[in-house]
Amino acid sequence: MSYDTIILGAGAAGMMCAAQCGGRVLVIDHAKAAGEKIRISGGGRCNFTNMHAGPENFLSQNPHFCKSALARYTQWDFFDLVGRHGIAWHEKTLGQLFCDGSSKQIIQMLLDEMARTGAELWVRAELKGLRKTESGFALEIERDGTRHALSCTNLVLATGGKSIPKMGATGLAYDIARQFGLRMTETRAALVPFTFSDGRFKDLSGVSLPVRLSNDRTSFDEALLFTHRGLSGPSVLQLSSYWREGEVIRVNLIPELPLFDLLRDQRQAGGRKALTTELARHLPGRLVEYLSQRIAMQGNLADQSDAALAELIAALSDWPLTPSGSEGYRTAEVTLGGINTDDLSSKTMEARDVPGLYAIGEAVDVTGWLGGYNFQWAWSSGHAAGTAIARR
Repeated sequence: MSYDTIILGAGAAGMMCAAQCGGRVLVIDHAKAAGEKIRISGGGRCNFTNMHAGPENFLSQNPHFCKSALARYTQWDFFDLVGRHGIAWHEKTLGQLFCDGSSKQIIQMLLDEMARTGAELWVRAELKGLRKTESGFALEIERDGTRHALSCTNLVLATGGKSIPKMGATGLAYDIARQFGLRMTETRAALVPFTFSDGRFKDLSGVSLPVRLSNDRTSFDEALLFTHRGLSGPSVLQLSSYWREGEVIRVNLIPELPLFDLLRDQRQAGGRKALTTELARHLPGRLVEYLSQRIAMQGNLADQSDAALAELIAALSDWPLTPSGSEGYRTAEVTLGGINTDDLSSKTMEARDVPGLYAIGEAVDVTGWLGGYNFQWAWSSGHAAGTAIARR
């Protein structure tokens, strides 16, 4: 069977691309259904984009690469698409947009867009062979126990990265890219919790609070969550993309709290109160108890000099920690790194030296922040490749 375009991967980028290509299009995925990562995203409500999405919210060896695709298909364009399909949504913190209902609405929207253009979908289908031909590509696909010989002019790699292998992630796009001579940048788990091998935060599991989490590269003001394995929460997931093994991270537990002034005022009003009791009015009680075993917090408020209070504030606002590692691809929301953008056109996502080969979405060395940015990259890069194919 011959197709104009075959897309490997029925995720966000792949389905968006299929809806734009025109001609005879086939989307292939080895999962049991399309859009499995969309389905589980955002607690089942899909954080489908971010109102503030821009190039500065993405990491890449070439920070300029994502600009063209993001500008050509913006968060407002996807917002309009969601509106045309009657999907109700709401905004959460920091510009994050979620479905009011279910993430399945986004999947169905994409399937409807594919159906509108006549694109076919094969699920539970596995790639068994692939080679370049004079006119395009030849593929061998196994589906329902039967082998199919397929050919196409355009081949799109949209199989994502290595994150969440239980969802079927395999790094297939990287293998195919290497097969055709495309270079790779280092890949690693991103948007992932930190682990501490000594289990030091086990007794704090479930405690959460707003913090400023930083390293030598950047900082994020968002929530931190203690877990039985280590640290999680939005601030941790964000910083993990900028962290390397062995590096120190710094936790400011009171980024917006004028705690020195509050303690000094309370010292005058209620000096007989224990320092830890007063601290527990501003920080989680279990965390105060934990820190009291590591930081000087003895005595009543009346016993604390200004110098002692200043020392306490310094400790609470700059707590250095060195994670043992991260939870890895098992729980990582995305993969950092991937197909080298120097080998792709930023306008079309086509391989510079392999006509007809395209790479989009998470497979490419473009990784967004937490909060809908990676979905926006999927929409933008998929749209860029699909419209480029339609113009060929």
